[in-house]
Amino acid sequence: MAGILDTVDQRTQLVGENRLEILMFRLAGRQLFAINVFKVQEVLQLPKLTLMPQRHAFVCGVVNLRGQTLPVIDLSQAIGMRPLQPGPDSTIIVTEYNRSVQAFLVGGVDRIVNMNWEAIMPPPTSAGRQHYLTAITKVEEKLVEIIDVEKVLAEIVPYSAKVSNDKLADPILARARGREVLLVDDSTVALAQLRDTLSQLGVKLHVASDGLKALRMLKGWADAGEDVCEKLLMIFTDAEMPEMDGYRLTTEIRSDARLRGLYVVLHTSLSGSFNESMVKKVGCDNFLSKFQPDRLVDVVRQRLLLDHAPA
Repeated sequence: MAGILDTVDQRTQLVGENRLEILMFRLAGRQLFAINVFKVQEVLQLPKLTLMPQRHAFVCGVVNLRGQTLPVIDLSQAIGMRPLQPGPDSTIIVTEYNRSVQAFLVGGVDRIVNMNWEAIMPPPTSAGRQHYLTAITKVEEKLVEIIDVEKVLAEIVPYSAKVSNDKLADPILARARGREVLLVDDSTVALAQLRDTLSQLGVKLHVASDGLKALRMLKGWADAGEDVCEKLLMIFTDAEMPEMDGYRLTTEIRSDARLRGLYVVLHTSLSGSFNESMVKKVGCDNFLSKFQPDRLVDVVRQRLLLDHAPA
């Protein structure tokens, strides 16, 4: 398992090319699941597990990994499947989401697969664990379900979208009232956080669930004769989405003379140091880790100041 994540530099080159690599694994059954490799720090055998009193039902316990205490989450139980039984031969996937590190107990790791985002499709609308998926795909004719880890984590540690009063009291933010903002994300949890936070500023919101839908929306407005750069105050886009990721979306925006002046913010749960380099590569205007309401408002404020900056 140690060698499964050895080619980080090669994977980094995929970003901006509308490609990704997924780590496939099983839970309690034969169905294949996956998450984006960029969220994964390592895959290893379960270290000694310590039980904690009053822990969440989905948390098996905690482990100590190189001096860091991490919760171990039963990912099978968290998405409504049969719980896994942790043991000395169990496998965990250590991940980083939104500046927090945690381990997921899984039934076993399959492999890493390099894919094009165009092969990643939105999940069908239905009941059951579909609510915990951001996408589906097929690998060698086998269905692979891509888990919405943000939703899982939000149910264990609920996020807050409330902006602090001193931030909201800033008179510059009054300029945002009535302005239009486009939100692009495939996660219902992330969209809810953005809506809840930005609604406190009185902005009008447009929503697209992936980069391709967003690009069609933008080009549709431009084709109808609207000045899209005047229409929209800014765009918040996730990085990883079905059909077209946020990096490719930004590249497409910059290549269209009618859209290239748009202010684009990469809003993602991927690690900050990686995204800062990607922001420069594809031409985003700003980068923001998810679930930081005060920081999100700071980014809106930075954008508003540009309207009054000297030429």
